[in-house]
Amino acid sequence: MLNRRTFLKTGITTGAAALPLATALEALQPTFTASAEEAASVAGVMTPVRLAALPTRLAPVDSSTEAWQQRIRRVGQSNMTEHDPAVMNIEEWADYWHACNTDIVYISVTGILAYYPSKVKFHRHGKFLNGRDFFGECVAAARKRSMRVVARMSPDLNWGDALEAHPEWAMRNKDGSVQFNGEEPRLFRTCMFSTYMDDYVPAVMREVNSLYDVDCFYTNGWPPLGSLPECHCGICSKLAPPNTVAYWRAFNDRLFELWNKYDAIAKEKKPDSFFFANLGGNVHAGPNLDRLGKTAVWFQGDNQGRTNEDPAVWGCTLQGRVCNAVLDGKFAANITAAYSTSEVPWRNAAKNPAEAKMWLNETLAGGLVPYYHFIGSENGFGEDRRWQKVGADYFRWTAKHDAHFKVRRSVANVGVVMGQSTQLLYPGPGAVHSRTYMRDTTHGIYETLLAGRFAFDYVHEDRLEPERLSKYKVLLLPNIAMLSDRQCEQIRSYVQSGGSIMASFETSLYDEELKPRADFGLADVLGIRKAGEVIGTNGNAYYQRIERQHAILSGFADTNWLPGAQNRVPLKPVQDAVLTVVPGFVRYPPELAYPAASHTDEPAVVLREIGTSRVAYFPGDIERTYWLTGHGDLLRLMHNTIRWLTGDERVVNVDGDGFVEVFAWETNLGYTVHLLNYTNPNAHHGWMQSVYPLGAQSVSLKLPADVHVKSVELLCAEQSVNFRMEDQVLRFSIPRVEDYEVAAISVR
Repeated sequence: MLNRRTFLKTGITTGAAALPLATALEALQPTFTASAEEAASVAGVMTPVRLAALPTRLAPVDSSTEAWQQRIRRVGQSNMTEHDPAVMNIEEWADYWHACNTDIVYISVTGILAYYPSKVKFHRHGKFLNGRDFFGECVAAARKRSMRVVARMSPDLNWGDALEAHPEWAMRNKDGSVQFNGEEPRLFRTCMFSTYMDDYVPAVMREVNSLYDVDCFYTNGWPPLGSLPECHCGICSKLAPPNTVAYWRAFNDRLFELWNKYDAIAKEKKPDSFFFANLGGNVHAGPNLDRLGKTAVWFQGDNQGRTNEDPAVWGCTLQGRVCNAVLDGKFAANITAAYSTSEVPWRNAAKNPAEAKMWLNETLAGGLVPYYHFIGSENGFGEDRRWQKVGADYFRWTAKHDAHFKVRRSVANVGVVMGQSTQLLYPGPGAVHSRTYMRDTTHGIYETLLAGRFAFDYVHEDRLEPERLSKYKVLLLPNIAMLSDRQCEQIRSYVQSGGSIMASFETSLYDEELKPRADFGLADVLGIRKAGEVIGTNGNAYYQRIERQHAILSGFADTNWLPGAQNRVPLKPVQDAVLTVVPGFVRYPPELAYPAASHTDEPAVVLREIGTSRVAYFPGDIERTYWLTGHGDLLRLMHNTIRWLTGDERVVNVDGDGFVEVFAWETNLGYTVHLLNYTNPNAHHGWMQSVYPLGAQSVSLKLPADVHVKSVELLCAEQSVNFRMEDQVLRFSIPRVEDYEVAAISVR
């Protein structure tokens, strides 16, 4: 299997043959006169990658001064059931997690069913509790083995007696009826704006604090993941309509009001205790991630595994990149479910070891702390115990290499703007729901960057200050539809200071209130003017006609047309266009499959050079269309454009075969380069059944002038490799990559 770079080096392919340079040039439009650089580009021979020097290393940190959670490296949980007090062997449970070198365990307090003899009204005792202090016994067993304890609560559901006494606690449908749990109709869904969250949850927390020695408190099931709640109770009906900007503001104000209240209660007993909540949703998270990054001291990513709804294998690393964008080095973990996460659920059956292990690999590669869990019962391990060895082996392996997995910062030079408000609120063209539409856009740009082996970060839309953006050679804006005037000005300043950008589709056509602008907020930067409303596809999508050669067309020959996107914003003409629009036309019947106008002056891409800055704008939803179709022409076009924007400059270069995700981190000991091998028929659907190993991967990166390499160690292979230095450029080879490899570079 050839990767993109290897493919390009072989020349232009038509069918099975590679065209020689002369033939390729003849195939182009006759008006084209090629320079030497352009001729090489047309032949598919890219200019060599240039390595950008890594930034000066950060000053050392005294780990003894860090908060205790910063020293957590492994998190475990047996998710307890009502039946566990009758059957669970607490000593065996605690021995397992301790033998795995687990630092902290989640133990259920809940709020749906009490695991201790609670006296809080409506905190129902499980039918197998029988007065036993099950929670207290688990806490004592964990403490005996020097493991810390998270008190796990669930405030999202409660029972009929609570509803009868407090009907105002329930979430309501539009018709006023109560929202019940879809699987267990005896449980109603609690409203976060009600006094349930102000009175009942604090009462449980204070009772636990008074009885037990726990390290922190956590709420499962709240806030909601990946979308905003929709409630029509008496309180919520007085707020703004659901899924609006005004509602999102009210949601965030309430969320952080409760978060701060619960955090203060956690600290009433121990000042180093804290509250944190169920999080996740990656780029379409519900809470404002900029505010959350300033508030939370523990980000708990609840991205447990893949489903048919969101099948891409990189779901966990996507969460890691989001955390890195907003936490400024604070603690983050992501939970890997050992059980079967799928459209057809088996909560008590283990998933494939290859899939579970890849999710743990992604956790580490993405800079997160691994957190592994299964459902309880039958001695706390369930009837299916296959998951135990996977977790034990993995945790023990990470324990040997903890020093290399504590990351300081990413060294990437490509930034992807994360439009959280667009992800949650922008409806997409026509009647497309934003969650689906923007999810496809996100996966499209993500796969594009992975296939090109680019090292990249996410950059939150509310964190576009110059000091954050200055590290990036280029910013990508994949249909960031909602941008405020201030955010547009920050991007404008970034370009004026020498940064480059690539934007697409409706980027900046809406303000922060989701009000459409008459023209693009970034029109002057992008060099464009809107000429009409969005045009979709009926039959053939539009095509892009090659008007002249350019580096972004490297490798294309023997064609005048390239495919366009599913939807586009029509633009007014620009001078010296590289690609123009061939409007869509009939696909069937084939007798009518030809354009009424095969040549227009409507640009299909707009390219600009402003001093040292380069700007590219695609009026189509090219990232989303690539995700939907997998069309190689769209992938090549975006790769070429990103390479042109960066001047083909990289901070780390990894050459070799295979579909690989690359991370590069600065650590206390030096640097780590992580390679995740997604070369697998199940990378985009289903679960990985087995591993398809890759051969040699060549790695190069340019170190700061005062940095000297002591060793390069492969942590998965558990071997050292030879390396060489040439003018501060470090080069080494990884002989083989199974599912994952980490090159740990120790420096002095």
